[in-house]
Amino acid sequence: MTEAVNRGAEQVEDSTGTTFFVPLPPDGRYTRGTYQHDAVTLAIMMLGSVLVRRTEAGIIRSRIVETEAYAGPEDKGCHAYNGRRTARTETMFHDGGTAYVYFIYGMYHCLNVVANATDKPEAVLIRAIAPLTDDDEARMKQFRRIRSRKAADLCNGPGKLCQALQIDKQCNGIDMMHSDDLWMEGGTWPGADRIVCAPRINIPYAQEYESKLWRFYVQDDPYVSVNDKQAVPLTAAWSALYEAE
Repeated sequence: MTEAVNRGAEQVEDSTGTTFFVPLPPDGRYTRGTYQHDAVTLAIMMLGSVLVRRTEAGIIRSRIVETEAYAGPEDKGCHAYNGRRTARTETMFHDGGTAYVYFIYGMYHCLNVVANATDKPEAVLIRAIAPLTDDDEARMKQFRRIRSRKAADLCNGPGKLCQALQIDKQCNGIDMMHSDDLWMEGGTWPGADRIVCAPRINIPYAQEYESKLWRFYVQDDPYVSVNDKQAVPLTAAWSALYEAE
């Protein structure tokens, strides 16, 4: 691992000896430009960042430890595949930094962050978070009561974290750059050598895109929803992440 060329990126050498740069999120609240990367890049950048939610119990801060990228009209796993533009997917066509919240299985909400620019429908699903402090954890438990002794069960999945943060369809369309209810801040970057990649979960309909290594998580973090024994280090997978089918 070599020193970053500038404060905004980490310079990394992959398994083939090729040098690449991972953009890093800014200090403080995410700017519009931070969101306006492609979904794969944003999904990697978001790891270690802080998700902030204002709830009835007070502000809750959590660290993002797992994400999935949905890469637009070419991605058969994406809601906007083939340019599909419906009442449900319209939010994906908004500018980067918009919250895209949808309901699945008649039970759970999922929080996504729209990537890229207006009319380029890409998004990052937040799959798992970890509370920053004991107080944050206590506030989460007011909205998601668990009997499990495993603390991670509080928010180690997209539906779980939405319950714990009081996120529902009312959050759909929030501009996270300006909102006082939901936003992101730069946190502690885990470093490229602690990030692993794996296929996304529960998208068998995505055909050849099902195997894309577009799920990213912090290795060995206890709050990750699913650890894949065949996960690939980011430094080994980098060149394959951006290959077109």
